[in-house]
Amino acid sequence: MSQVRVKERGTPRESVLANGASPARAESRAWGRFALFAECLLTGVWIAVAALPLVTYPAAFAAGARHLRRCTAHEGGGWREFVADFRAAVRGGWIAGLAGWAAAAAVWVDVQAVRAGIPGGPLVGAVGLFALIGLAVAGLRAAAVWEPGASWRALLANAGRRTVLDPAGSFLLVGGLAVVASSAWFSAPLAVPVLGAVAAAAVAVEERYRRR
Repeated sequence: MSQVRVKERGTPRESVLANGASPARAESRAWGRFALFAECLLTGVWIAVAALPLVTYPAAFAAGARHLRRCTAHEGGGWREFVADFRAAVRGGWIAGLAGWAAAAAVWVDVQAVRAGIPGGPLVGAVGLFALIGLAVAGLRAAAVWEPGASWRALLANAGRRTVLDPAGSFLLVGGLAVVASSAWFSAPLAVPVLGAVAAAAVAVEERYRRR
């Protein structure tokens, strides 16, 4: 009986993965994703530093989101570009930040009413809490699409509509905020780099909505 010999072709360097990508290309993609993840963590530190004045957190997230959009588009940019974007965003963004703190204070009053046992307090407290979460999600979505010269009032109004029309994306951002809160409860420094991941999630949610 004749024997059939099969000659192996190629070498490990020439082998191709099942999905059609070479090992070198797959490794390059993996390193690219790791680099983007590291950039998200670094951006979180930038956002935390820029948000230290408390009312500047919308501008900080806007500058961070724009930096991450440049990274995903393979455009140049670093700390200097982030600072320039932050300065442009803070001109009107501080008002949005002040309004956010006012809303948080109103919810805190509602929570105190619940603790005091005022009639109807639990309902008012729940409504206030859900409204605050919705405002936070809308703020993230507005920051994710911010561009220099854009009106924060218009951005927030449009982001509020997208928050309602895209519940899946909104719930994803709620999960990101929950991760930040959990990280801060476990160890406050852990919440700092996670802010960059939340900004990246907001950018991804907005890009997903745009492509629908």
